Amino acid sequence: MQIIFDKVNYVYNSGTTFARHAIKDVSFSIEKGEFIGLIGHTGSGKSTLIQHMNGLVKATDGHIYFNGTDIYDPNYKLKELRSKVGLVFQYPEHQLFETTVFKDVLFGPTNLGLDKLECELRSYEALKMVGIGEDLLDASPFELSGGQKRRVAIAGVLAMKPEVLILDEPTAGLDPKGRDDILEQIEKLHKESGLTIILVTHSMEDVANYADRLFVMNKGELVLQHPTKEAFAHYKELEKMQLAAPQVTYVMNALREKGFPVRTDATTVEEARDEILRMFRAM
Repeated sequence: MQIIFDKVNYVYNSGTTFARHAIKDVSFSIEKGEFIGLIGHTGSGKSTLIQHMNGLVKATDGHIYFNGTDIYDPNYKLKELRSKVGLVFQYPEHQLFETTVFKDVLFGPTNLGLDKLECELRSYEALKMVGIGEDLLDASPFELSGGQKRRVAIAGVLAMKPEVLILDEPTAGLDPKGRDDILEQIEKLHKESGLTIILVTHSMEDVANYADRLFVMNKGELVLQHPTKEAFAHYKELEKMQLAAPQVTYVMNALREKGFPVRTDATTVEEARDEILRMFRAM
């Protein structure tokens, strides 16, 4: 297992009258190369959870293991963990600060203490991975489109060569084209490099299209952790948590209720199309 959470709790203002559980007794494991979707309504504990994964926040109690080692071991180097587990915050373009795109991406690997040539090679490679061409290397990051800024920010994390990439609402605020471009780049990274991806999103369609497994947070608890199709089969439970399933799930269940002999586990438009065509051919 690449990441293991063992009964992790986090309490804000612990020991005071204002104490509040942000994460309650969370346990799970993630295999190397998985694509995990993490959903939950605002305030459910998603952001706090992912900040534990690279040691930005320390659990009140419980254990977290990365590649078999307890990250709370006194001899464990959290700086090394943060180079292996890259976290891209929501609206990461707000963290761009250098005068050129290339210099901004160069910042991360330079802070790892690598030599100049290695830092430059990593930065070129990372920008290429996210689809930023050489024509933009000397451009100001502030002159780019929203989607391009987002990709540059992701490249800054990739240049550190993480084994895990965590993305907190990477499509927030983007237009439909920018949103699709970012998700396609993330999927390409996952397939071509074998990166473990953890995608935090409010879009059920996004996790249906890309995630292998779905983690559902509610009031600080991890209430579901299933393969994506299986998780969306619990759509009535999701609704009680102010969540939903992809629109396709509702369409297929409505067809079934009307007497059409379709399977209801389709979660993408393509799967629904194929299932409806199969039904008509069988009639």
